[in-house]
Amino acid sequence: MAQAIEEKSPSEMERSDRLEIEFRPLEMGEDGMAFRTLNEEWISRYFVLEPKDRETLGDPENTILRKGGRIFMVWAGGKAVGCVALIPMGNGVYELSKMAVSPAMRGQGIGRRLLEYAIGQAKAMGASSLFLGSNSVLKNAVHLYESVGFTHVPPEKLPEMHYARADVFMEMAL
Repeated sequence: MAQAIEEKSPSEMERSDRLEIEFRPLEMGEDGMAFRTLNEEWISRYFVLEPKDRETLGDPENTILRKGGRIFMVWAGGKAVGCVALIPMGNGVYELSKMAVSPAMRGQGIGRRLLEYAIGQAKAMGASSLFLGSNSVLKNAVHLYESVGFTHVPPEKLPEMHYARADVFMEMAL
């Protein structure tokens, strides 16, 4: 089970022994280019951008934010180095989606801190559960999700996934 997470404001700075990072929500009207770039990097490295990727990354304001979702960016040294989205599916269920960390910043615990932050924000938003689709090639990501309490489920238990690459399906009750 995940450790308790302190509630933090979206712009509060966090320190670790290695790196100072800041979580900020992507707001309506803000440039989503960093969100797009971070995601296109990892998707293109392992897979192919799919139509749903292009739709979501090309217009995060309408595909996520206007639907009541949230996008959180991680900043370090004046640069966006990570991101994650919470997309509402109804009845308190949210998809955890588009989580990425810059290749140069991987291995420093940013992904774990971002994931824990997103879970805390989902709870604060009143979410009852989170789900995600991933791929078995992304072993580190799948292990990270397992380590914070996501469990594997059959795909038919979750809302429809729009990504052909998804072969790992997980959920977490909040």
